[in-house]
Amino acid sequence: MLGLGAWDWIALAVYFTGITAVGIWAARRVSNTSDFFVGGRRFGKTMMVFFSFGAGTSGNDAVGVSSKTYITGMSGIWFQWLWLFCTPFYWLIAPMFRRMRALTTGDYFEQRYNSSVAGLYAVIGIAVLTINIGIILLGASSMIEATTAGAISRPIAIVGMTVMFVVYGMAGGLAAAIITDFIQGILTVLLSFLLLPFALHAVGGFSGLHVAIEDKNMFSLVAPGEINMFYIFMLCLSALVGIVTQPHIMGVCAAGRSEMDGQIGFAGGNLLKRFCTIAWMLVGMCAVVMFKESNPPIEPDLVYGTVAQRLLPSIMPGLVGIFLAALIASVMSSCDAFMVSCSGLFTQNVYRRWLVLNKGEKHYVLVGRITALLVACSAVVFAFLVNDVPSGLVLFFKLQALMGAAFWLGLFWRRATVAGAWAATLSGFAVLMATSLPRFHAWAAAHLPDYMIWEDKFRDSWQICMYLFTAFAVGIIVSLLTKRVDHSKLDQLYSCLRTPIQPDEPHNPIPFMLPEGVTIPSPRKMISHPDFEIPIPTRTSVLGFLFFWAWVGACIGLVYWMATWGA
Repeated sequence: MLGLGAWDWIALAVYFTGITAVGIWAARRVSNTSDFFVGGRRFGKTMMVFFSFGAGTSGNDAVGVSSKTYITGMSGIWFQWLWLFCTPFYWLIAPMFRRMRALTTGDYFEQRYNSSVAGLYAVIGIAVLTINIGIILLGASSMIEATTAGAISRPIAIVGMTVMFVVYGMAGGLAAAIITDFIQGILTVLLSFLLLPFALHAVGGFSGLHVAIEDKNMFSLVAPGEINMFYIFMLCLSALVGIVTQPHIMGVCAAGRSEMDGQIGFAGGNLLKRFCTIAWMLVGMCAVVMFKESNPPIEPDLVYGTVAQRLLPSIMPGLVGIFLAALIASVMSSCDAFMVSCSGLFTQNVYRRWLVLNKGEKHYVLVGRITALLVACSAVVFAFLVNDVPSGLVLFFKLQALMGAAFWLGLFWRRATVAGAWAATLSGFAVLMATSLPRFHAWAAAHLPDYMIWEDKFRDSWQICMYLFTAFAVGIIVSLLTKRVDHSKLDQLYSCLRTPIQPDEPHNPIPFMLPEGVTIPSPRKMISHPDFEIPIPTRTSVLGFLFFWAWVGACIGLVYWMATWGA
């Protein structure tokens, strides 16, 4: 039925029964906004690792990497490895978010600047995550269509998955998402590598890849075409600038009991994803050989699902059902986390701040649930509008860093002002939009050097470079010319960021509020100037930072070595 066997339906039934029970249990524990938006800050290291992995891993990741790899070769891995060089910084970022003692990243922008900047962030953050949810739905629906050999079409899959994650996320909030991430994480890791040996066997191993693929640039991590070294550098820089402004990162870093829970969860969960990305890339390389004679040519977005549909039934009955269960779990865990983050932004930084004040916690939880539904509906519309997963991912990569300049300037430089934050964001957006116009692409192709052009268009890498440089430059210049932020507001913010989370510290509904009786550490700054707030890292921070850099190098070295296997 619908392209699936009896054992596949049994596997899906078991999954849905279990996940429904988890959702009901999580919903009963939601009594206030802290429970709904950050899971009550009660999760340990293991759950936080899988939450970080699950929130950042979904069906569109495997689809995007395998699709791009199918087109460009091994360099397609950078469609997820653009975050690779950010991984060591996650170790440093997580304690910072936990020490904010906030529910949303919008709370940071309100404390650092004012409510207008928080409102601007809420609008941009909701838009960016709505786009991301749409891309996830498109990628997962493409995989479902391929896995069921077209019996379940993409539109039906999109609507069906949306209903599931909306009901689940509206009921249980972030706590439900974290528990789903634990289940989904285990399934995703297993199935990412389960498919690989059979795909390699089908093409004759690594030697079979080298024999069948004549273009040796397909085995390069830095191809001479679109994905060159500068492209990789700009994607990674944009990822580092923008990761802190993705609304769900507050929950990923701050839902743990302690700072260390958040650190290990954020950095460790994302490192786990880097290894899974290798498997997705290799499946894409195998697909190049498997579908070489396909007529008509297979659609790139359907590559990963089609490989699963051809190979999994021959391994063991029910594996396609488990594969789809893992896929649906990945959609639910990522989309409900993003949806809850969006609803938190609107509820905390727009509705509660500007529209309806001084209501009870149950009222704001209800508003959060209604907002979550509206966000999901908007994401479905975007999923039907975007052409394919890689192009949707590129759009997301660009937009997610829009408020990065305002965040980082405000974090390390006291002189950053409200006008500077607005100017940085709007000028960066203006450059991004202007360089996306067809007329600009035509002008660029005629007047700019060849290395700035790809397929008669202004390269994405140079577009990202221009808008990031503009945002930071304009933000600095305007800040130097405009009124400073109130000194007492900044003192409260930086005092919180310097003060570690206390054992069993109670949740305070007011962001950036230290518990009574706590001793605020004296500032230890790398630059001894009153306007700079760049702290000297602790020994634990340095050792963890170096540890994850070693793993980054190991990942790159492993893939370079793999490219030579069987050559």
